[in-house]
Amino acid sequence: MDFEKVSVIGLGYIGLPTAAIIASRGMTVIGVEVNQNAVDLINAGKIHIVEPDLDIVVRSVVSTGNLRAVTIAEPANVFMIAVPTPFIHRDDDSHQPDLSYIESAANTIAPVLEKGNLVILESTSPVGTTEKLATWLAKARPDLSFPQDKGNAADINIAHCPERVLPGYVLQELVSNDRVIGGMSKTCSEKAVALYRTFVRGECIITNARTAEMAKLTENSFRDVNIAFANELSIICDKLKINVWELIKLANRHPRVDILNPGPGVGGHCIAVDPWFIVDSCPEEANLIRQARLTNDHKPHYVIEQITHAADEFKRPVIACLGLAFKADIDDLRESPALQIVKQLADKKVGQIMAVEPNIKFLPEHLLKENIQLTSLEHALEVANIIVILVDHQEFKLTDKTLLATKVVIDTRGIL
Repeated sequence: MDFEKVSVIGLGYIGLPTAAIIASRGMTVIGVEVNQNAVDLINAGKIHIVEPDLDIVVRSVVSTGNLRAVTIAEPANVFMIAVPTPFIHRDDDSHQPDLSYIESAANTIAPVLEKGNLVILESTSPVGTTEKLATWLAKARPDLSFPQDKGNAADINIAHCPERVLPGYVLQELVSNDRVIGGMSKTCSEKAVALYRTFVRGECIITNARTAEMAKLTENSFRDVNIAFANELSIICDKLKINVWELIKLANRHPRVDILNPGPGVGGHCIAVDPWFIVDSCPEEANLIRQARLTNDHKPHYVIEQITHAADEFKRPVIACLGLAFKADIDDLRESPALQIVKQLADKKVGQIMAVEPNIKFLPEHLLKENIQLTSLEHALEVANIIVILVDHQEFKLTDKTLLATKVVIDTRGIL
């Protein structure tokens, strides 16, 4: 199959690195993005997200003409969809997947689809979403045939290949990690494998679309359950006056025990979201997976209780919250428990709230409305009487610990 021109729909934390890597292999890549500011930055050889070395690759492939960003889809040989799959937010606190971004992507590419095209869904998705994508495309283009009706003989080939990269190491893992590829037919799978082999050094493993969808959900649910164990353990240890960090180190000396570190909750668009897709699909059966989610969702509230209790000791509490991202050394705030904690502290008017996040330049708008101050680490350590470590950024790990001697410190990451 000819991969001369590849279109990537969605130029976020996954789409932009994927587009850049493919473009670096000599192919022409058209990135489709609804954010005009992001399009302008990319076309200027700049990036709108934080990811090590991504700026270098983007600058290079834009300068050679191999990568170009647009707001309207153009014809291509391959279309890779990498758009968000969040929840539909409702008052009943349900967690129904929001597939509107994928449906919108389908409507975006449908007018320019041509016979022989390959469509790959990379977005993490509930089981059955690839089939829904095929249905939406078929409805929009009745003049073309699709694998749900024609199998190997279809005009359009469709497959699911979930991304499985770690923020901060995306460029490396896009190339080195194995890929699970689930086509809607044998031909769909084979063509998708041929594409990924142009830039993936890891193994490309073929399965069906539903199993590929479930594989990504399973990976993140496994991690969520293990994190929930650590978070629950940390609360138990607080009650029993045991140092949970020391306890975990001791327990992990057992040759078959590997307990993860607890934290203030679980964030990001994967681990904090994907398990709910399984629960939504099989609500009566996914009991352990649901409880792990509930345990991890509760942890920020427990941290807030600790901070509130500490604030009661001061006439004028000044609380410095170190970190807003969902993990260390990145700028990604999606589903961040740290962000949730800071906002709820402000809502409760616990005291003066200062936020330290070295990876962003501006606070999200909803935090600005809460009168939260984004400040430097030095200023926060100087004026705050309560220090809350929410993210283990490198800058915080390197802090002179003597500066904390006169402060009340709540360390949710164990960096002290």
